[in-house]
Amino acid sequence: MSGTDGGTGTGDRTGADADELLALAVAAAAEAGELLASREGRVLVAATKSSPTDVVTEMDRRAEDLIRARILAARPGDVILGEEGGEIGDAPAGGGVRWVIDPLDGTVNYLYGLHDWAVSIAAEADGQIVAGAVLVPMHNELFRAVRGGGAFLTPAGPGAPEPGIPLRCRAGVPLDQALIGTGFGYRAVRRKVQGEIVATLLPRVRDIRRGGSASVDLCSVAAGRLDGYYERGLNYWDYAAGALIAAEAGASVGDSRGGPPSTSLTVAAGPGLFGSLVQALASLDAERDG
Repeated sequence: MSGTDGGTGTGDRTGADADELLALAVAAAAEAGELLASREGRVLVAATKSSPTDVVTEMDRRAEDLIRARILAARPGDVILGEEGGEIGDAPAGGGVRWVIDPLDGTVNYLYGLHDWAVSIAAEADGQIVAGAVLVPMHNELFRAVRGGGAFLTPAGPGAPEPGIPLRCRAGVPLDQALIGTGFGYRAVRRKVQGEIVATLLPRVRDIRRGGSASVDLCSVAAGRLDGYYERGLNYWDYAAGALIAAEAGASVGDSRGGPPSTSLTVAAGPGLFGSLVQALASLDAERDG
């Protein structure tokens, strides 16, 4: 995934250019972030998904409903793929926009009152993410990018100067000096293997961090707060916006086989580190589950 391919416009088939899509993503994220921040750390588990540790709160659902309503009010013909509600809408003939939403990325952090959780919204046109916003309310940070237009960081909230601080990942960091972020799946068999991989990788890098939100971790690579990041088992909504932001900040973002990021493995790192990190993960067979 490259941050330098193409322009900022998405053409007539989407009915809007990427800057307009980004503006809508930012507005919807701001409303959802305000809702979530009003209840952060004071919520109960509403349900579980893949395992007893894979939790959903009522606030996840309320935030996604709000985002869907905000987007469809502005663009009623678009398709929306959300973590909680699945996909709704049919793409019009000739292409269209699909929104990829994670209304609350880092639900366990949110549940425990930890501050690394985010609202992630991406706009996809012709199968390619063209705009993305990741709002981290408790840190008052908004990360944003349009394809080919760079990545930026501004304070969250109205009146923030635009486009903001340009983001650039750290380049030329060797593996043995790299601070690497990662995450773990919810199923016990996968977590066991991931723990073994981390234990073997740890002596080969500067250190490991586990933040608990994939979108925040990808933005941390963009901002130079992490040198690299990898995780197996992410969903599309986990990385759609964050991967674009990291790529537009100069990072290489992909899987272990030269393709785009995927649920099997997502890796992001600055130039000079990406290849060695992928190689290290391949040597550890990081895409196995047992």
